[in-house]
Amino acid sequence: MRFVDYQKGGEPDSLFIAQAEAPALTAGKVRVRVRGFGINRADTLQRQGRYPPPPGESEILGLEVAGTVIEVADEVNHWKVGDNVFGLVAGGGYAEEVVVLSSHLMPMPEALSFAEAAGLAEVFLTAFQCLRTIAHVKPADKVLIHGGASGVGLAATQLCRLWGIEAAVTASSPEKLAYCEQNGAALCINYTQDDFAKVINQAWPEGVSMVLDMVAGDYLNRNLSVLRQDGIVVYLAMLAGRYADNLDMALLLGKRARIQGTTLRNRSDEYKSQLVADFSATCLPAFNSGALKVNIDTQYRIDDIAKTHQRLEHNNTQGKLVVCWS
Repeated sequence: MRFVDYQKGGEPDSLFIAQAEAPALTAGKVRVRVRGFGINRADTLQRQGRYPPPPGESEILGLEVAGTVIEVADEVNHWKVGDNVFGLVAGGGYAEEVVVLSSHLMPMPEALSFAEAAGLAEVFLTAFQCLRTIAHVKPADKVLIHGGASGVGLAATQLCRLWGIEAAVTASSPEKLAYCEQNGAALCINYTQDDFAKVINQAWPEGVSMVLDMVAGDYLNRNLSVLRQDGIVVYLAMLAGRYADNLDMALLLGKRARIQGTTLRNRSDEYKSQLVADFSATCLPAFNSGALKVNIDTQYRIDDIAKTHQRLEHNNTQGKLVVCWS
């Protein structure tokens, strides 16, 4: 099979197409002929040598795929050859074939193309995990989402709209903020021009129940300042750097706030299986009805794989970048 290989520590142009034996099918798993895969920041970090795959997982890049089932293990009875599916992998997605735990797959909504399905799993499951599994947001809550025009940001904003939650978002340009508004943002803040904390505190003086932050850096105290009591700040990335400003303990204690970091890739198989099941039951029908959609920035051919990493590393996206084998 073909797959995308890379020079560890190399630049995006070090990505290249190589050949390898297809992975062996093992108990409880399904072999999928990959039609498309999503590009995620974890992929660029792994290429740079900064985010290795979990022990025992494939060294091949890629965390989400869409394609067609071509083989199932004997004990798997809820998938069959020919099913169109999408889902999570802990590695190996940048390949023509991948072996996936059967409970990490979902049926591809009929309304979606393979390219759209390839960009669904990571962003929507990450957003769902943060909003529901961790923060337990509920209708009529208010939340603040940083990185509003990112794949996760747009997915989180749509989920808020679906559940009757008001979402404020931050982004760097009027174009990105307009895109966020189209996806359901109730309050749009250009962080290059305005202090998001001042805007939130003026518009929503009661505060927000949750802040979803993939920026980190010096946002910490301002995030706490916009929380209502018993609110939570959930961190899932650190685009502005790994070190936060000096924590204002008075804010933390006065708000009875929680600060939690989370990732999805290194969660247990059981955790991911339950997350997939919960998301499938509550959200998957909304993709066929049109209440939820996958925001694809650009669909690339496999020969243009380097461009996807270049764009992601320059934060030059609105939605997902996906690659299709044909």
